[in-house]
Amino acid sequence: MKGIRILVAEDEDKLREVILKYFKKEGYEGFGASDGEEALKLWEEKKPDCVILDVMMPKMDGFEVLQEIRQTDNVPVIMLTARREEDDKIQGFEVGADDYVTKPFSPRELMVRIKALLKRSGVVTVENNLEVCGIQFNPEERLMTINDETIQLSQKEYDMLIYFINNQKLVLSREQILDRIWGFDYEGDSRVVDTSIKRLRKKLGEKGECIQTIRGLGYKFQK
Repeated sequence: MKGIRILVAEDEDKLREVILKYFKKEGYEGFGASDGEEALKLWEEKKPDCVILDVMMPKMDGFEVLQEIRQTDNVPVIMLTARREEDDKIQGFEVGADDYVTKPFSPRELMVRIKALLKRSGVVTVENNLEVCGIQFNPEERLMTINDETIQLSQKEYDMLIYFINNQKLVLSREQILDRIWGFDYEGDSRVVDTSIKRLRKKLGEKGECIQTIRGLGYKFQK
Protein backbone atom coordinates (compact mmCIF):
# COMPACT_ATOMS: atom_id res chain seq x y z
CA MET A 1 0.00 0.00 0.00
CA LYS A 2 1.27 3.42 -0.79
CA GLY A 3 1.87 5.62 2.23
CA ILE A 4 -0.87 7.79 3.62
CA ARG A 5 -0.58 11.31 2.20
CA ILE A 6 -0.77 14.25 4.59
CA LEU A 7 -0.85 17.92 3.61
CA VAL A 8 0.70 20.29 6.17
CA ALA A 9 -0.29 23.94 5.68
CA GLU A 10 1.81 25.97 8.12
CA ASP A 11 3.52 29.32 7.49
CA GLU A 12 6.24 28.76 10.11
CA ASP A 13 8.96 27.14 8.02
CA LYS A 14 10.81 25.50 10.89
CA LEU A 15 7.68 23.97 12.43
CA ARG A 16 6.46 22.75 9.04
CA GLU A 17 9.78 21.03 8.32
CA VAL A 18 9.89 19.40 11.77
CA ILE A 19 6.40 17.97 11.24
CA LEU A 20 7.20 16.71 7.73
CA LYS A 21 10.40 15.02 8.92
CA TYR A 22 8.49 13.28 11.69
CA PHE A 23 5.85 12.08 9.23
CA LYS A 24 8.56 10.63 6.99
CA LYS A 25 10.08 8.82 9.96
CA GLU A 26 6.65 7.32 10.71
CA GLY A 27 6.27 6.11 7.12
CA TYR A 28 3.79 8.76 5.98
CA GLU A 29 4.10 10.83 2.81
CA GLY A 30 3.92 14.50 3.74
CA PHE A 31 4.04 17.67 1.67
CA GLY A 32 3.94 21.24 2.88
CA ALA A 33 2.39 24.59 2.02
CA SER A 34 3.42 27.97 3.45
CA ASP A 35 0.16 29.82 2.73
CA GLY A 36 -3.51 29.19 2.11
CA GLU A 37 -3.43 29.48 -1.67
CA GLU A 38 -0.58 26.97 -1.95
CA ALA A 39 -2.47 24.66 0.40
CA LEU A 40 -5.53 24.66 -1.85
CA LYS A 41 -3.40 24.03 -4.92
CA LEU A 42 -1.66 21.05 -3.30
CA TRP A 43 -4.97 19.69 -2.01
CA GLU A 44 -6.37 19.74 -5.54
CA GLU A 45 -3.24 18.14 -7.04
CA LYS A 46 -2.34 15.57 -4.41
CA LYS A 47 -5.73 14.59 -2.95
CA PRO A 48 -4.28 13.87 0.52
CA ASP A 49 -5.75 11.43 3.04
CA CYS A 50 -5.50 14.01 5.84
CA VAL A 51 -4.99 17.78 6.00
CA ILE A 52 -3.28 19.79 8.75
CA LEU A 53 -4.28 23.48 8.56
CA ASP A 54 -2.80 26.36 10.53
CA VAL A 55 -5.50 28.90 11.36
CA MET A 56 -3.37 32.00 10.73
CA MET A 57 -1.76 31.90 7.26
CA PRO A 58 -0.98 34.48 4.56
CA LYS A 59 -3.24 34.96 1.52
CA MET A 60 -5.99 32.67 2.88
CA ASP A 61 -6.43 31.65 6.48
CA GLY A 62 -7.18 28.10 7.59
CA PHE A 63 -10.90 28.71 7.90
CA GLU A 64 -11.14 29.95 4.31
CA VAL A 65 -9.12 27.00 3.01
CA LEU A 66 -11.30 24.55 4.92
CA GLN A 67 -14.48 26.11 3.57
CA GLU A 68 -13.20 25.56 0.02
CA ILE A 69 -12.19 21.95 0.77
CA ARG A 70 -15.52 21.10 2.38
CA GLN A 71 -17.44 22.06 -0.74
CA THR A 72 -16.33 18.82 -2.40
CA ASP A 73 -14.24 16.76 0.03
CA ASN A 74 -14.77 15.08 3.41
CA VAL A 75 -11.04 14.50 3.98
CA PRO A 76 -10.09 14.44 7.71
CA VAL A 77 -8.83 17.89 8.81
CA ILE A 78 -6.95 18.97 11.93
CA MET A 79 -6.60 22.68 12.67
CA LEU A 80 -3.51 24.19 14.33
CA THR A 81 -3.80 27.35 16.38
CA ALA A 82 -1.57 29.42 18.64
CA ARG A 83 -4.63 30.87 20.32
CA ARG A 84 -6.78 29.22 22.96
CA GLU A 85 -9.93 31.22 22.40
CA GLU A 86 -13.05 29.07 22.34
CA ASP A 87 -14.44 31.12 19.44
CA ASP A 88 -11.61 29.91 17.17
CA LYS A 89 -12.40 26.28 17.86
CA ILE A 90 -16.13 26.80 17.45
CA GLN A 91 -15.57 28.52 14.10
CA GLY A 92 -13.30 25.70 12.96
CA PHE A 93 -15.79 23.00 13.89
CA GLU A 94 -18.61 24.94 12.25
CA VAL A 95 -16.79 25.00 8.90
CA GLY A 96 -15.92 21.31 9.13
CA ALA A 97 -12.75 20.73 11.19
CA ASP A 98 -12.47 17.27 12.75
CA ASP A 99 -9.98 18.11 15.50
CA TYR A 100 -7.90 20.94 16.96
CA VAL A 101 -4.31 21.05 18.24
CA THR A 102 -3.10 24.10 20.18
CA LYS A 103 0.49 25.31 19.86
CA PRO A 104 2.97 24.52 21.22
CA PHE A 105 2.67 20.78 20.62
CA SER A 106 5.01 17.87 19.96
CA PRO A 107 5.09 16.06 16.59
CA ARG A 108 4.33 12.87 18.52
CA GLU A 109 1.10 14.35 19.92
CA LEU A 110 0.05 15.44 16.44
CA MET A 111 0.82 11.98 15.04
CA VAL A 112 -1.30 10.31 17.72
CA ARG A 113 -4.19 12.65 16.86
CA ILE A 114 -3.81 11.92 13.15
CA LYS A 115 -3.78 8.14 13.62
CA ALA A 116 -6.88 8.30 15.83
CA LEU A 117 -8.68 10.53 13.33
CA LEU A 118 -7.80 8.31 10.37
CA LYS A 119 -9.07 5.27 12.24
CA ARG A 120 -12.36 7.00 13.13
CA SER A 121 -12.72 8.12 9.52
CA GLY A 122 -12.30 4.59 8.19
CA VAL A 123 -9.02 5.32 6.39
CA VAL A 124 -6.95 2.18 5.90
CA THR A 125 -3.51 2.49 7.50
CA VAL A 126 -0.90 -0.03 8.59
CA GLU A 127 -2.11 0.49 12.17
CA ASN A 128 -5.65 -0.78 11.72
CA ASN A 129 -7.54 -3.66 10.19
CA LEU A 130 -10.82 -2.90 8.48
CA GLU A 131 -13.83 -4.59 6.94
CA VAL A 132 -15.65 -2.74 4.20
CA CYS A 133 -18.30 -4.10 1.86
CA GLY A 134 -17.56 -7.61 3.13
CA ILE A 135 -13.87 -7.26 2.26
CA GLN A 136 -11.41 -7.74 5.15
CA PHE A 137 -8.12 -5.85 5.09
CA ASN A 138 -4.89 -6.50 6.96
CA PRO A 139 -2.74 -3.63 5.66
CA GLU A 140 0.34 -4.56 7.69
CA GLU A 141 0.58 -7.91 5.88
CA ARG A 142 -1.07 -6.61 2.69
CA LEU A 143 -3.73 -9.32 2.96
CA MET A 144 -7.24 -9.00 1.61
CA THR A 145 -9.87 -11.67 2.17
CA ILE A 146 -13.50 -12.28 1.27
CA ASN A 147 -15.35 -15.02 3.17
CA ASP A 148 -12.00 -16.15 4.65
CA GLU A 149 -10.56 -16.62 1.15
CA THR A 150 -7.42 -14.62 0.33
CA ILE A 151 -7.76 -12.54 -2.84
CA GLN A 152 -4.59 -12.26 -4.90
CA LEU A 153 -4.19 -8.72 -6.18
CA SER A 154 -1.37 -7.02 -8.03
CA GLN A 155 0.26 -4.01 -6.35
CA LYS A 156 -1.65 -1.59 -8.59
CA GLU A 157 -4.97 -3.38 -7.95
CA TYR A 158 -4.36 -3.35 -4.19
CA ASP A 159 -3.37 0.34 -4.14
CA MET A 160 -6.37 1.22 -6.28
CA LEU A 161 -8.82 -0.61 -4.02
CA ILE A 162 -7.34 1.07 -0.92
CA TYR A 163 -7.68 4.43 -2.68
CA PHE A 164 -11.37 3.70 -3.30
CA ILE A 165 -11.90 2.58 0.31
CA ASN A 166 -10.24 5.72 1.67
CA ASN A 167 -12.49 7.90 -0.48
CA GLN A 168 -15.80 6.14 -0.01
CA LYS A 169 -18.85 7.80 -1.59
CA LEU A 170 -16.66 10.27 -3.52
CA VAL A 171 -16.62 10.11 -7.31
CA LEU A 172 -13.02 9.65 -8.47
CA SER A 173 -12.24 10.61 -12.04
CA ARG A 174 -9.98 8.52 -14.26
CA GLU A 175 -7.42 11.31 -14.09
CA GLN A 176 -7.41 11.30 -10.28
CA ILE A 177 -6.99 7.52 -10.17
CA LEU A 178 -4.29 7.64 -12.81
CA ASP A 179 -2.32 10.35 -10.99
CA ARG A 180 -2.60 8.66 -7.60
CA ILE A 181 -1.84 5.07 -8.64
CA TRP A 182 0.33 5.41 -11.73
CA GLY A 183 1.89 8.78 -10.89
CA PHE A 184 1.78 12.27 -12.40
CA ASP A 185 4.52 11.41 -14.89
CA TYR A 186 2.61 8.48 -16.42
CA GLU A 187 2.35 8.99 -20.18
CA GLY A 188 0.46 5.88 -21.23
CA ASP A 189 -3.18 5.41 -22.22
CA SER A 190 -5.67 6.54 -19.56
CA ARG A 191 -7.84 3.54 -20.47
CA VAL A 192 -5.49 1.49 -18.31
CA VAL A 193 -7.71 2.64 -15.42
CA ASP A 194 -10.84 1.08 -16.95
CA THR A 195 -9.00 -2.13 -17.76
CA SER A 196 -7.56 -2.40 -14.26
CA ILE A 197 -10.93 -1.75 -12.60
CA LYS A 198 -12.57 -4.39 -14.78
CA ARG A 199 -9.92 -6.89 -13.70
CA LEU A 200 -10.25 -5.85 -10.05
CA ARG A 201 -14.03 -6.28 -10.11
CA LYS A 202 -13.64 -9.76 -11.54
CA LYS A 203 -11.27 -10.77 -8.74
CA LEU A 204 -13.64 -9.40 -6.11
CA GLY A 205 -16.53 -11.44 -7.45
CA GLU A 206 -19.93 -10.22 -6.22
CA LYS A 207 -18.14 -7.62 -4.05
CA GLY A 208 -16.96 -5.99 -7.26
CA GLU A 209 -20.38 -4.31 -7.39
CA CYS A 210 -19.15 -1.99 -4.63
CA ILE A 211 -17.07 -0.22 -7.30
CA GLN A 212 -19.70 1.70 -9.22
CA THR A 213 -19.33 3.40 -12.59
CA ILE A 214 -20.62 6.97 -12.63
CA ARG A 215 -21.23 7.65 -16.29
CA GLY A 216 -19.25 10.58 -17.65
CA LEU A 217 -17.51 11.22 -14.32
CA GLY A 218 -15.54 8.20 -13.14
CA TYR A 219 -15.94 5.64 -10.35
CA LYS A 220 -17.25 5.53 -6.80
CA PHE A 221 -16.90 2.99 -4.00
CA GLN A 222 -20.25 2.47 -2.29
CA LYS A 223 -21.06 -0.08 0.41
